[in-house]
Amino acid sequence: MAKRLVCHSPGEIGWAEVADRDPQAGEVRVRPSYGVEKHGTMAAFVKGYANDRGRWDSEARVHRADGVLWNYPVPLGNMQFGHTEVGEAVAWWGPFQDIAVIGESSLRPLGNVAWRNAAMQDPGEFALGALRDGHLRIGDSVAVFGLGAIGLAAVQLAQAAGASKIFALDPIPSRREVAKRYGAVTIDPASGDAGMALREMTDMDGVDVVIDFSGAWRALQAGFRGVGYGGIIAYGAFPAPFPAGLDLGGEAHMNRPKIVFSRACSDPNPDHPRWSEARIREEVWALIQRGLLRGDGIVDEPVPFADLPRIYPEIAARPEAHLKLSVEYPR
Repeated sequence: MAKRLVCHSPGEIGWAEVADRDPQAGEVRVRPSYGVEKHGTMAAFVKGYANDRGRWDSEARVHRADGVLWNYPVPLGNMQFGHTEVGEAVAWWGPFQDIAVIGESSLRPLGNVAWRNAAMQDPGEFALGALRDGHLRIGDSVAVFGLGAIGLAAVQLAQAAGASKIFALDPIPSRREVAKRYGAVTIDPASGDAGMALREMTDMDGVDVVIDFSGAWRALQAGFRGVGYGGIIAYGAFPAPFPAGLDLGGEAHMNRPKIVFSRACSDPNPDHPRWSEARIREEVWALIQRGLLRGDGIVDEPVPFADLPRIYPEIAARPEAHLKLSVEYPR
């Protein structure tokens, strides 16, 4: 039997046993060495608010109250890195699980790419999607709100895209330090008026593009204040419903930004048919191979696989302690 980390119900995290089976045609058995989590999305299921909106009706494209978005138990974990039985180093999307059978077409050969850099594949896809949705062009200024793995990937990719000024905003000092290492000017949004700070740092012009992965309504409000007239806000977070307080009649009304809700894993892509989720995925992998997207300072030091049920809840309870949780499997 294999062990898989799951969220049994909101706030309840533990192991589930999964039957090991022989690979069928087109499948291989893989043994992971390391794995990482996707914090923001999985927090919605761990905290329970993902189901508050009801089930997603894909035909009508609305949430309906007569069901749920996701049934528990929810597997936890995002990308895994290990070897096939013939020793090939590979990556795959899947939960924290000590052995698995995966379709060959779902495996990514790692080659010479270090696993920490390969771990930026998933956050890199959403970062690249947001930068494209925000129409960031060479010479533009950009503000990135929320310096989790996706936000820090956006900082790196904005550099690669030729942004003239990159501002990075997060209340956690250690995350701002990582953004600074990647060339951003950092702002602590908890220390004052972040939107006004963006204006003052751009000679009152405001930034051309705002990328928001924070999931905080105050960040979106600061984006309204800090974006230039007619600029673009690419909103990529997956937050719980906002409380009262978001003001759409102030700077948002006067600065007239375009708000684009960015989700790289949704097809058709805004640039369909030229761009798709598959093309974004391949472009991000190419950027990783070229050294333009790295996991240095972003992927945490691995914790033991056996300790996951104890450590995993810290993602939500102590966000300053984990930027991108990583796991080391027993040899």
